[in-house]
Amino acid sequence: MIRSEPKRISTEAAAALVKSGDWIDYGAGAAQPNAFDRALAARASELRGVKIRANFSGAPRAVLEADRSGESFSWLSWHMSSYDRAHADLGLAHYIPMNFGEAPDYYRRFLPPVDLICVQAAPMGGGWFNFGVAATYIRAITERAKCIVIEENPALPVMLGSENAIHASDVHYVIAGDGAPPPELPNPPAGDVDRAVARRIAEQIEDGACLQIGVGGMPNAVCSLLRETGVRDLGIHTELFTESMLELYEAGVITGVRKQLNRGQMVCTFAGGSRRLYAFVHRNPAAQSFAVDYTNAPEIAARNDNLIAINSTTQIDLQGQAASESAGHRHISGTGGQLQFVRAAYLSRGGKAFLCLPSTHEKKGVRKSRIVSTLTPGNIVTTPRTDVMYVVTEYGCVNLKGLSVPERAQAIIALAHPDFRDQLEREARELRLVPPSF
Repeated sequence: MIRSEPKRISTEAAAALVKSGDWIDYGAGAAQPNAFDRALAARASELRGVKIRANFSGAPRAVLEADRSGESFSWLSWHMSSYDRAHADLGLAHYIPMNFGEAPDYYRRFLPPVDLICVQAAPMGGGWFNFGVAATYIRAITERAKCIVIEENPALPVMLGSENAIHASDVHYVIAGDGAPPPELPNPPAGDVDRAVARRIAEQIEDGACLQIGVGGMPNAVCSLLRETGVRDLGIHTELFTESMLELYEAGVITGVRKQLNRGQMVCTFAGGSRRLYAFVHRNPAAQSFAVDYTNAPEIAARNDNLIAINSTTQIDLQGQAASESAGHRHISGTGGQLQFVRAAYLSRGGKAFLCLPSTHEKKGVRKSRIVSTLTPGNIVTTPRTDVMYVVTEYGCVNLKGLSVPERAQAIIALAHPDFRDQLEREARELRLVPPSF
């Protein structure tokens, strides 16, 4: 049965639909609602046990600021931003483990229908509301949600693609947004170590390669260097479309003409950057947004030959386990698409997966090695040793595929800062990772 067009109501009326104990969904990134969030926060004293799922908050959330006890609202994040992490440190936000590309399936197969979803979308056009720069898994939530509320925002860019819109006949209510532009995602400046790592990766990227670039200074430094190497006809099939990719496109390095999938198009599931980037993707056929189970699924991404996956990690042990999302028991980000793109690159004909990290970091003025014999207690393994391909620091690049544990340990020690190599060598032998014959 086809419903009539959605009813337009006030934000207060929309927030009044929420009852104590309800499960609410805010969607991801720039799709998270603002006006509805403030109206719901105003009801904090009336509500108890409302659970809100969200993903990577790019701006403060009123419900978190209004309830410092955690009794009214529980904030559950699929991937933590710095804002989410600060509230997790206070016990007000909690992480939900997942491979990002599996998110639509979670909602369709494993989770009960949410009581209400409210997300931002561009004003209705041709009977459709477009989710802008955050296609991700929103359509999957709406398929089983009991109540769907769209917060219209004329400041959102419209991204073309698949499963990045919902028809008006499927929406229950529409409310007016505040017109705020999507949060800008700064492109971290590259330092000397970033550029050293980027050089080692860039020299292994050939004409016609298809790139997936993760978040952080190192992966984005690779994009900057590619403008100088003379490489041509690169493609994009990625989770996040970034400023550095836009710059490569404008420089003529990215054409997508050699891609096997979505030829000529830069494919992502969400975009984050400056207002210039948001203006670029608006109704641009060259940059399209698809559901995350299309962009991140290894069997789909791998259909592009020479898929190059470049992601950051924060700690790696001598067997090759990569911990990329926590600092001990403190969760700092999320699994995201890292593991799926590592696997996709392995499946891709000619593909390569790089995990990059600086060899050291400073904590309270003390320099420590990011390469360790044993991971920090509580650290979450994001990419298992069996999946890791290339590991890169400013001191080198090594492919771990096919190496024994002793060979891995010695190869990884060579990537460490010289000041820590002797200690790591001793620990490797004490733990019997490296036998006397090596």
